Amino acid sequence: MHWRAVPIHFVDFEGCLAGGVVEYGVAVLWGGEVIETATRLCRPSGTIRREDSAVHGIGAADVADAVPLADDWERFAGWRQRGPLAAHFAGTENSLLKAAWPYARQSPDFARPGATTNDWGPWLDTGRLLPQLFRGVESARLEDLVTRFALETELAAQAERHCPPGRRRYHAALYDALAAALLLRAALARPEFEAANLPWLLELSSLDPARRESLRQGELF
Repeated sequence: MHWRAVPIHFVDFEGCLAGGVVEYGVAVLWGGEVIETATRLCRPSGTIRREDSAVHGIGAADVADAVPLADDWERFAGWRQRGPLAAHFAGTENSLLKAAWPYARQSPDFARPGATTNDWGPWLDTGRLLPQLFRGVESARLEDLVTRFALETELAAQAERHCPPGRRRYHAALYDALAAALLLRAALARPEFEAANLPWLLELSSLDPARRESLRQGELF
């Protein structure tokens, strides 16, 4: 299955396992275009640490009237059924999502055509993927990759269109999700990756050899 054939849901959370999610952002990339976005503040399960607030800019007063992430089960379960989840260094997002809901609904396993799974993964991980596709990538930080691929202007335009005022910056959930989506599109626009398909991308998104072998499905690319 070609990567453009199904929606890819780029997820970013602000928060931590100890305190819970305080904001989420989702950017849906389908056919190479951002077709849908969603974001909101969430009431965390614990205290927002001062050092975390200094990074993401969200304090206790900002989320006092918000509902928790757990209230959006239908939304996240539906996204996972329609297409794979993606993130920039997906380990954090996977852990935070599983802390809210250990399992997804029975959904297509996009790494194994025809199979199903109730896992939130496998995730497409731009933080793992891009350094493997492009030699000489010295930093896989989101900001550095956006600069490397000259996406600053486009990201600013997308943020103006989709992100709430005051959340059009790094470490704001939807902004970071949009950045990861634009990075994947820019990377796969190169002629050498014209035929890239989802199983191949999902395999490269794991650095664990055993995990890669379990995801391998014959001729992936």
